[in-house]
Order: sequence, then structure tokens, then C-alpha cells
Amino acid sequence: MKRKWIIIALVVVGIPALAIGWWLGSPLFLDDEVDEAFPMAAVAEIPDDMTVEEVEKVMVDAAAEPDVATTEPMPEPVEPATAAEPVQLRTATFAGADDFHEGSGTATIYQLEDESRVLRFEDFEVTNGPALQVILTPATDVTGSEDVTAAGYVDLGELKGNIGSQNYDIPADIDLDEYGTVVIYCVPFHVVFATATLN
Repeated sequence: MKRKWIIIALVVVGIPALAIGWWLGSPLFLDDEVDEAFPMAAVAEIPDDMTVEEVEKVMVDAAAEPDVATTEPMPEPVEPATAAEPVQLRTATFAGADDFHEGSGTATIYQLEDESRVLRFEDFEVTNGPALQVILTPATDVTGSEDVTAAGYVDLGELKGNIGSQNYDIPADIDLDEYGTVVIYCVPFHVVFATATLN
């Protein structure tokens, strides 16, 4: 009877422990690759009554229609409306926090045509880990979690992938002059994985 309760206790404790161990350790051996396009707001305007997917479908359907011969004269060419180019506000190169936590690629903040701002990673790669977040901090010389917590930070969301191009919206009320560094940060365990000091 005692042996039965020991087995039950081991199962009750062991399964959650294995699950937590897998959650903590598996990212170190697995990569999560993403490849996001540059934000649409920078290159095209989406009508209010349509989604991005609907606009793309219309464009694909139009391209698939066969050419039809016509005898009507061609209209005078009209200059296409051009979207304003995105403005690069700040940029930085990622570096790893230490010999184990490595990082590379660029972090660039753009202002788009609609005045919104986006943080874009390109040629990006960082050591994978559990619950990684993208944050902006006022600190300019981040070497550890103490620098992040002492200076405070703005959380831009969960890291979408440890490899590849990706975008993060910056809230309109954020004063970029007050934030000097992009950090890939493990919030639950207070570990810095990579930093990019903006200029």
C-alpha cells in the first residue's frame, strides 16, 4: 500500500516537473524562425472597409485575368500616387549579453506614412529561451537585469522568433528620446539575452 502511494506521489510531482523542465530547456535546442514583411502602412494604404487579405486577393485576381484585345484608345497615363517613404529614426546592432546568450542583427525604428512607429529586426538571431520579451529601456549600458529593472522599461511584446525579420509596434505615447536600448529579456527569470543601443 505504501509503495502505491509513493508511485502516485512520484507521478503527481514528476509530470509537472518534467513539463516545467521541458518549457525551460527546450528553447535552448529549438529555433523559432519568422520572416515578417515590412509593415504595410509604409508601402500601401488599405481601404477602411477591407482587410489586408482582401486587398491581396483583389490584386491576385486582377493579375490572373486574361488580357482582352480592345480597339478603344489607351487613356493618358496617370502618375500613380506614391506612399511616403518610411523614415528611419534610430538604428542599432544587436550584441549578446554574455558568452552563452548571443545576439546579432539590426534593430531599426521607423516612422511610417501614418505617423505610427515600428521597431523592425533584420538579419536577427538570438539564443532562444523561455518567455523572451522585446523591451525598450532608458539605460544605455545594459549588462544585466539590474540595469533594466533600475531604469524601468516598456514591454513591446513577446519575441516572435529567435531568428528572422520581425516588427513590433511602438505605442504613440512613448517618447523615444527617453529610451536608449532595445533588450531581449527573459522577464520571469530576469535575464538579459541581447541588447542593441540605439543611435
